[in-house]
Amino acid sequence: MPTRSVSSHHVRAALLGAERRGVAAGPLLARAGLPSALLEEPRARVPAEQFGQLVRTLWATLDDELIGFGGAPSKVGTFAMMAHVVVHGSRDLREALRRAQTFYSLFPAGPRFRLVEPVPGEETSGEAVADEARLEFDVSDYDDPLHFGAESTVLVAHRFAGWLIRRRIGLRRVEFVHPEPRHAREYDLLFGAPCVFGAGRTAAVFDRADLDEPVLRDGAALKVFLRRAPVDVLVSADYGSTVTGRVRHLIGRALPAGPVPTPEQLAVRLSVSPQTLRRRLAAEGTTYQRLRDQVRRDHALAELAGGRVSIERLSRQLGFSEPSAFHRAFRRWTGETPRAYRGRGRG
Repeated sequence: MPTRSVSSHHVRAALLGAERRGVAAGPLLARAGLPSALLEEPRARVPAEQFGQLVRTLWATLDDELIGFGGAPSKVGTFAMMAHVVVHGSRDLREALRRAQTFYSLFPAGPRFRLVEPVPGEETSGEAVADEARLEFDVSDYDDPLHFGAESTVLVAHRFAGWLIRRRIGLRRVEFVHPEPRHAREYDLLFGAPCVFGAGRTAAVFDRADLDEPVLRDGAALKVFLRRAPVDVLVSADYGSTVTGRVRHLIGRALPAGPVPTPEQLAVRLSVSPQTLRRRLAAEGTTYQRLRDQVRRDHALAELAGGRVSIERLSRQLGFSEPSAFHRAFRRWTGETPRAYRGRGRG
């Protein structure tokens, strides 16, 4: 699967807390192998590994896992200690989430959240919520004008919960207090679920039955997980149980040998009709064309950053009829040419 990428918006947003504390962005970007000019390129994207290195640099520089967005710093190591408490002793996901909730309630910085599920025997407001569970987050004290703190808090909780039970937890929807942002299309990549903006609370909503799933991780697995953080949490391709994720995986697996499978070929692989595949993708807020472009874009970024293949050969791998078509698509994706992007990565 090609390396996932992160928009330059999220690079700028991640740096905001450090800049407000008087830490210059340039040296932080340099330590992550990123150029300062990236901040002036609104459509640019960076490989996930470099973004992960930037976040690790911010952790170390600020000694704050909330990287300046919380009401108070959350010292580096707090998440790891919470994870140890959860992994060693939790029987199921319900107990794990309640342990994490209790652990973070002991600290002034949080993040503060609570698990909400219907009480057996009590009436609910409707059949639709009787089988729902909610992780509700209190982000009221976040200084977070670009919403990176709220987005990453929800994302980390969701991905960590799925890691605990060794499968992706399908989200019914994600609710945010903040209004719909200009980068809302990125939410499809982050959450793979419908998003509601301007909600009463920030929350991740999922099937209540998932709370009964056993915790399947141990100390050895946790050690590997923490060593890879935050890449596997923030930008991991974690959509194996959705049609979006399965299509993305099948397209990605075809590269670099190619060609990219057609919608009809994907439908055969997924044992559905092409019409059903289109309907299911539409229900998840995406299309075949969008997923194909996302996978080709991320594969192109990874190959150009690594300098492993010529631009002409990369164009053929991605299924473009000629290099000029690839150049036009790449400029649409990132705002620059493939050659300029490769040169920037080497600079």
